[in-house]
Amino acid sequence: MSSIQQIPVHQLETVLNPIHEATGLGNEFYTEQRYFELERDQVMGKTWACVGFASDLGKAGSVKPVDFMGLPLLLMRNREGLVQVFHNVCSHRGMKLVEEAGEVQGVIRCPYHSWTYDLNGGLRGTPHVGGIDQHKDDRFACEKHGLKAIRSAIWMDMVFINLSGDAQPLEDMLAPLTTRWTQFLGEDGMSLLRRRPGHDATTLDINCNWKLAVENYCEAYHLPWVHPSLNSYSRLEDHYNIIFDQHFAGQGSYAYNLSDVAGTHLPKFPAWPLDRLRNAEYVAFFPNVLLGIQADHAFAMQLEPVAPGRTIEHLRLFYVGDDAAGSDEFSACREAILESWKVVFAEDISSVEGMQKGRHSPGYKGGAFSPEMDIPTHFFHQWAARQLLATTPSA
Repeated sequence: MSSIQQIPVHQLETVLNPIHEATGLGNEFYTEQRYFELERDQVMGKTWACVGFASDLGKAGSVKPVDFMGLPLLLMRNREGLVQVFHNVCSHRGMKLVEEAGEVQGVIRCPYHSWTYDLNGGLRGTPHVGGIDQHKDDRFACEKHGLKAIRSAIWMDMVFINLSGDAQPLEDMLAPLTTRWTQFLGEDGMSLLRRRPGHDATTLDINCNWKLAVENYCEAYHLPWVHPSLNSYSRLEDHYNIIFDQHFAGQGSYAYNLSDVAGTHLPKFPAWPLDRLRNAEYVAFFPNVLLGIQADHAFAMQLEPVAPGRTIEHLRLFYVGDDAAGSDEFSACREAILESWKVVFAEDISSVEGMQKGRHSPGYKGGAFSPEMDIPTHFFHQWAARQLLATTPSA
């Protein structure tokens, strides 16, 4: 409660001012562990946060432990193929159950007292629970002590969790985005997305707060100086700001042209308008998902906050239809797309890490915003400030 009571309310309220009068979030929200944990429980925990990708759990019986801002969680695919998320701790004495991703042949066994759980989280074995060789006890009900499930949902292969359990349904929260993108994809375009588990992916380990990755993604302002190659064909003046609903901000381009620049010629979304083939949109879904769509592919990036000053970015690419994703005919195209995005996201590293270093300066007090170029970034700051203000006792 102490960290909640110490939130600088006045400073957060200035973030909500009109953009030309606003300041950004203060340094402490990027550098201090207490605010990192507060964001986990009261910001990310109150909505839907991405914790992984379902296709990484390739087979029935697959398990993958993840660390969600210090909380040990476990992604599991049961024998019927359903992916679920549980707290990765034994119900007996709180031992962490699974240390490494893999495939469970039988049951999950606690290394401490050998209690066992099935792939639906049910407690199945309790050796000597009632005394020597007494593996059952009428005083102990196994059905009450299974693994603790977390509300979860899957969209575009991403596994989302809602720690508080009371957020609106994920599909309802995403509806404004899916509706917006019907102009490009048609009604069923999302169903055409395909990816190959273990391929078309990359990971970046970056010394910055997760919010800086979102802020940087939302704006095109930095393009001429940070992305010279991308800016050569999709220039700053070819971009437009995107903000809508409560949870989405980003940028769009009228001049995306990677297919010609990189020599890629992949199958396109059938409904994509022929007069808009060079349109592309890059939208952040708050809090920790970055999405991009082009006529011939899409991508999703999960931001994994590890510490106040460290974030791991998990990028996955998606293609249009089975042939585009799996045929050898398009292998060179897929590789070129991946390499191109690796370059773009790597170019951002020095910028976000530089901003993280700057957040330790007492000479920086939230900064200012360009009234035109920073509109999406300010929108994200406002969203974050509102979530934080909602945690104060007076809210």
